[in-house]
Amino acid sequence: MLKRYEKFLEELDKELRGYFLEQEQYIKCKQGCTDCCEKGEYPFSRLEAEYLMYGFLDLPKDIKSEIRKNITDLKIAKQNSKSERFLYQCPFLVNKSCTLYERRGIVCRTFGLAYLKSDGTINLPNCTNQGLNYAKVFNPETKEIYLDNPIKKELTIDKILRSNLAEKYELECGEIRPLIDWF
Repeated sequence: MLKRYEKFLEELDKELRGYFLEQEQYIKCKQGCTDCCEKGEYPFSRLEAEYLMYGFLDLPKDIKSEIRKNITDLKIAKQNSKSERFLYQCPFLVNKSCTLYERRGIVCRTFGLAYLKSDGTINLPNCTNQGLNYAKVFNPETKEIYLDNPIKKELTIDKILRSNLAEKYELECGEIRPLIDWF
């Protein structure tokens, strides 16, 4: 299953690279920018979590220890949280770098893009409000975005994992839940 998932990711990444190229004039993402990784829920399917953890096993001992500590601290924080939604920094972000970048989840692969949501509105990355991605074509007062060529595809994890591409590779992805809930 994981080999089929890797082939699926190769095709998905090719499609996403095309979207990033189409939208490059609006995207400010660069190495070292971790805004998307610092506050979220990070929905992962069972298959994605399994794929991620196989990569974890190959990490250096000191990095694995730091990630384990991050996970423990997050689980404690979640237990103490009174909020309905628990937003947190990804436990795999160490020294402002993704320790498992090649094995990152679908949500991570689509970070930075503006794309269609199921209700027909456009999903914008959080950094838009900080003057980064798509900020030049977004009006914060009216919440309108003015794109010449918006991505007309819904790029949410559930849509991608139920796509024709996922069917092509006969993926069995399992349930989707926040990354922290897989530990």
